[in-house]
Amino acid sequence: MQNVSCPSCGAQVEFRSHASVMAVCEFCKTTVLKDANSVKDVGKMSDVLADYSPIQIGTAGKFGGQNFTVIGRIQLRYSAGLWNEWYLLFDDGHDAWLGDSSGLFVLTTERPGGKGLPAFEQLSVGRPCNIGGKPYIAAEIRTADCIGGQGELPFRVGEGWQARVADFRSGDSFVTLDYSDGETPKVYAGQAVTLESLQCQLLREDDQVQASAGRFRGKVSPLACPSCGSGVSYVPGMTSHLVCPSCQAQVDTSGAVAQVLEAGDRMAAIHTTLELGAKATIAGTPFELIGVMRRSDDEGSAWTEYLMHSTRAGFLWLVETDDGWARAKVQDDWPTWSGDSAKLGSNTFRKLYDYPARVLFAAGAFNWRVRAGDEVQVTEFESGQNKLAAEMTSEELTWSLSSPVAADQIRAWFGESIKADKLAPSHAKLSDTARKFMIGILAFNAIPLMMSFGRTWLFVALALAAVYFPAKYLDSMDD
Repeated sequence: MQNVSCPSCGAQVEFRSHASVMAVCEFCKTTVLKDANSVKDVGKMSDVLADYSPIQIGTAGKFGGQNFTVIGRIQLRYSAGLWNEWYLLFDDGHDAWLGDSSGLFVLTTERPGGKGLPAFEQLSVGRPCNIGGKPYIAAEIRTADCIGGQGELPFRVGEGWQARVADFRSGDSFVTLDYSDGETPKVYAGQAVTLESLQCQLLREDDQVQASAGRFRGKVSPLACPSCGSGVSYVPGMTSHLVCPSCQAQVDTSGAVAQVLEAGDRMAAIHTTLELGAKATIAGTPFELIGVMRRSDDEGSAWTEYLMHSTRAGFLWLVETDDGWARAKVQDDWPTWSGDSAKLGSNTFRKLYDYPARVLFAAGAFNWRVRAGDEVQVTEFESGQNKLAAEMTSEELTWSLSSPVAADQIRAWFGESIKADKLAPSHAKLSDTARKFMIGILAFNAIPLMMSFGRTWLFVALALAAVYFPAKYLDSMDD
């Protein structure tokens, strides 16, 4: 460990790692550059945003049988959100990075082998790439700005520094190609982890978060929409983008003051089975409904997705369709996708559909930027009652696993948060059932129609009309 005096304020600045070349003074935010036997003041570093991460400088843990300590952080913002990269120092002197994005964590270390890999501009989401002799799939491709830093870091960053990174996945293995310093990328490899698996200690306590940021991490808090003044509930730090239910304004909550990104026309909030703020206990864990999104495919079929959040369990989705309910979770362990099948663990899923999904309406809080008109390409796979879905844009590919949930189970989860009459069992459209019944009538009367077309056809036509048009009317009233 090396202690130096901050060239700006004189406070003590620690360099615990010999690999660290800069540190941010915790008192005056001066960037201190270590150069041989001297230190230099290279300007101020923006403070990191209070994002309510449980990790802090000094958090300790264990990975691969080795103890580590968090000694630094950089915070990065891209078009759809922001994330943290925590710099770890292990007891044996080697270092690593812990990526922290919306409660999902990935631990990586630098590996050799950047030569021979494609240029950043040649990468494409969803395409395979052989890295270190192993096939990976491009999951995310981002250009992000460094907006803040803390502690000590192994390279010099500051205002205007950009990161050009691409993330790749194979099962639970993870690789980042970092093109920030040139055409030949640095390679960081590792895996998805949890704070529990890392045996983390010295995490931030709720009272520390409250003292520094004024709210408890994970608490749903009210915010006045800067566009129309309506109250919007959101999870501070965990959700950086809101959509006002009243006026559809896009609100950025990642800064100290909420800013309107895009104000839409004032419109009445749609009526959904579950409402923002509804609370549920799922598998013994308390959840709160923080976001509602309505989407449709290219054939006009529409469904509603509800984003649930728990301080202990993170995020999950409840999906409501005409066929019923499903519970979905974004996957850290990726399936192997080969043509018309995808394999996750020992289960093989067969391809069902390919379709574009377009956002019709969004309200509440989300852990990425969402707006009406956003579109992703969805590929669905099925194994028994379970479904896998791959959602792809030009910047990102995600996988989610869903399983059906009975309407009675939804009632049990939400209890008094939902009125019983609003959760009628989902059913297929009556007109579809009527159409099948009409085909049956025509088949049953095929011979009489051929023998005496004129008189028999009149009675059959009246019967078909009596079945179909009332069903069609009831469907329109239900919609």
